[in-house]
Amino acid sequence: MSRLRIGTRASDLATTHAGQVAARLGEHELVGIGGGGDLDQTTELAACGGKDAFVGALRAALLRGEVDAVVHPFQDLPATPADGIELAAVPKRADARDAFCSVGGAPLADLLDGARVGTGSPRRRAQLLAARPQLEVVPIRGDVDARLGRLTTDDADRRLDGIVLAAADLAVLDRSAAASELFALSDWPTAPAQGALAIEIRADASAALRRRIARVDHRPSRLAASAERAVLARLEAGCGAPVAATALLEDGLLFLTATVYAPDGSDAVTASHAAYPEDSRDPAGELGARVAEELLAHGAASLAPELPGVGA
Repeated sequence: MSRLRIGTRASDLATTHAGQVAARLGEHELVGIGGGGDLDQTTELAACGGKDAFVGALRAALLRGEVDAVVHPFQDLPATPADGIELAAVPKRADARDAFCSVGGAPLADLLDGARVGTGSPRRRAQLLAARPQLEVVPIRGDVDARLGRLTTDDADRRLDGIVLAAADLAVLDRSAAASELFALSDWPTAPAQGALAIEIRADASAALRRRIARVDHRPSRLAASAERAVLARLEAGCGAPVAATALLEDGLLFLTATVYAPDGSDAVTASHAAYPEDSRDPAGELGARVAEELLAHGAASLAPELPGVGA
């Protein structure tokens, strides 16, 4: 079996995620690829295009033939496909929930009014303000350890009372104990495809490579994550839009719920639909479009200015 060259971001978090997948694919080499990640840690990621820079660097290396496949957090991919590149597999999804980490382990509900909570996500910001409008939500950047460090720093200007992180990121770095609580998806839905990884290959990849990558594809995870992202595609929403979605395949039925929030958390619209995957050639895409159309019909485009309002 030939050695598989797998491209990944060079961060500890990314290489750990990619390494867990690569270990199931036989002989391999992880290739760390940089690109646009050295952004000011006080700037919200959605405001500076950081995710697109990461994805673009990996895809460019793939198209140049420097690697055979690349691994991304599925939620970071643009909603529209890239020329010459295919989604080859979605491994079994990790925990899709958000985790709240705080000083002393206090839950979000116990924080005092005016407490400072950090996040770089517009969706999490809206959810925090919806739950606790008297909080001060602070934009943050940096890796998991850098963010957790803001709970204990001696610098009063940088110190935070809490932060919200992806539970899957804490788990893969063995930092789950840092979580004060895990938010239930029914109450606190997360970013479309959060907790899922995406493996991409070139469109002209060999049949042998396709079969090898297909070993790690997990159909329920792929269907659920793809349906969630289909909502984004229909809304034409990018990472700056406060959109959450949750899908699951249960008893043969694919369920999908999505919510669009006002950026300040003052309002939200939600839509839900379900479908049998066998009834459609593109069940994830069609289900996501149905949910998005209902969101637009209920005013999602006017609620969140980041949405272009197509179909509204």
